[in-house]
Amino acid sequence: MKFLKISFIITSAVFFTLPLKAQKKVEKDSIKVYGNCIMCKRRIEASLFDTKGIKAVEWNVHTKNMFVAYRPDKISKEEIHKIVAKVGHDTEQAKAPDSVYTELPFCCLYRDHDPHTSEERSKH
Repeated sequence: MKFLKISFIITSAVFFTLPLKAQKKVEKDSIKVYGNCIMCKRRIEASLFDTKGIKAVEWNVHTKNMFVAYRPDKISKEEIHKIVAKVGHDTEQAKAPDSVYTELPFCCLYRDHDPHTSEERSKH
C-alpha cells in the first residue's frame, strides 16, 4: 500500500510538471525598421504574420520601432531581420536589396525621403 502511495505521488508530480516544461519561452524585442507610411506598416507586419515562431508583431510609423514576440526555438532574431529586409525595409542588422527597395511605392522610399519630416513638408 505504501508503494502505491509513493508511486501515485511520483506519477502525479511528473504529470503536473511536464506541461510547465513543455511551454516554450517567448522572447519580446524591439527592432528598428525603416519605412515611412501605413503601406510600409502593412508590408512590414505582413512579412512576419504567417512566419512560424512569430507570436506578435507591430511596427510604429513614427518611432520606426517594431515590437516582435517570437519563439527563439522556431526563429532567430537574425532571421526576422532578413525577412523584413526581403520585403524592402532596412533594419539595424539587414539591408534590403536595392532591387526590392526601388520597386516600393514612392511614399515608401525611406532612404530617399521621409514625408514626415519638417524639411519634406516645407517643400510641398
